[in-house]
Amino acid sequence: MADKKPLTLQGYRSLMAEHDELAKHERPRVVQGVANAAAEGDRSENAEYIYGKKRLREIDKRLQYLSSLLGDVEIVDPATLSGDKVCFGCTVVIEEDGGAKKRWQIVGEGESDTARGSISWRSPMARALLGKRVGDVVTVERPAGELDVEVVELWFGERRIA
Repeated sequence: MADKKPLTLQGYRSLMAEHDELAKHERPRVVQGVANAAAEGDRSENAEYIYGKKRLREIDKRLQYLSSLLGDVEIVDPATLSGDKVCFGCTVVIEEDGGAKKRWQIVGEGESDTARGSISWRSPMARALLGKRVGDVVTVERPAGELDVEVVELWFGERRIA
């Protein structure tokens, strides 16, 4: 993971689909709308033109971000992982001090979604968990304060390791 940016196979496909949708469909549609609005005359008070130009800037900014994420990547398929340590792409189940269990998949930048149970490999939680085994207790340094968690399960794709 040194020079290349890691992405899970699912994350890569999702980001690539978004990039293609924006580049091949959304952007050309907005460009055409801006051109049509510009042809109507006075642009200073043309809401369609002003909104279209703003939307075009948003699309271009998102495309630039997606291109940076998708350039020079290492694609990891969690189903092909092996071992007994927490690594990029795996899913880890942790138990917090109070007994609450949480399940996190460690994924690449731009594909994390805590509501769906995925965290970036650069997050404080993931950095603390990487390289640990089932049974290890880890102290996570978070902005909200330290949190002790125990690794209770490890999954590689659909395979439970421990």
